[in-house]
Amino acid sequence: MPGPDRLGAGCAMRVMITLWRRELSAYFASPLAYAVWFFFLLLMGVGFFWLLQVRALEPTATGAWRPLMGPHPHLWLGLLILVPVITMRSFAEERRSGSLETLLTAPVTEWQVVAAKFAGAVTFYMVCWSPTVFHVWLLTRIGAVPFPLDYRVLGATYVGILLLGLFYLALGLLASALTRHQAVAALMTVVVLGGLFLAGFTPYYVRTSWIREAGHYVSAVRHMTEFSRGVVDTRPLVFYLSGTWVALFAVVKVIEARKWSG
Repeated sequence: MPGPDRLGAGCAMRVMITLWRRELSAYFASPLAYAVWFFFLLLMGVGFFWLLQVRALEPTATGAWRPLMGPHPHLWLGLLILVPVITMRSFAEERRSGSLETLLTAPVTEWQVVAAKFAGAVTFYMVCWSPTVFHVWLLTRIGAVPFPLDYRVLGATYVGILLLGLFYLALGLLASALTRHQAVAALMTVVVLGGLFLAGFTPYYVRTSWIREAGHYVSAVRHMTEFSRGVVDTRPLVFYLSGTWVALFAVVKVIEARKWSG
């Protein structure tokens, strides 16, 4: 027979899957999520059209992939809209309706609740990005000249998009955990993400060396530029993964404080 530890691990996994499915069902039942997904795909379509224009001018250009998911305005605008909508209801709506308190009285831990909500948000985020794979396939089928697709560059670009998503979604969950109002959570997320985005430009207008270095370290535009060239550096990996963990840890502490304060 399985030991107690294995039974406990299996039970915890079943709880996680149940909570994760609960989150996904909430996402796919929301008309607002579909509307934002449509707008996001529309922005990605603009990037695809831009890429077709680049290809028409330079059919064999190796850098022609970047306008689709590289450091271009449609990408950042899409993330600035997509991430707050995905995360704003996670805790805020449950706190407003009182369902979060009911959930926390069940035999689940705060970490399980936060991890399940984060997993659900990441899953929906990846689903939103999945249609862009069709763009890649389409590029290899149209035109007289085969598209110079580098799978190393493609893989690095998607790694960058995933890392950005993990960090941004974790920050969005933290904003949602701090308020009972979805609109406030969304606004807080936009402000934080916008601040991080603008912080990446400090090296261009600040001469202080340590501020310039910090700006380069947190610059999402700089990171995505490198990823879209096929370069996966350890520094952005450490920054985004550690930032994600710190944000999720903060969410757990906020939920614990709310639980004990009643």
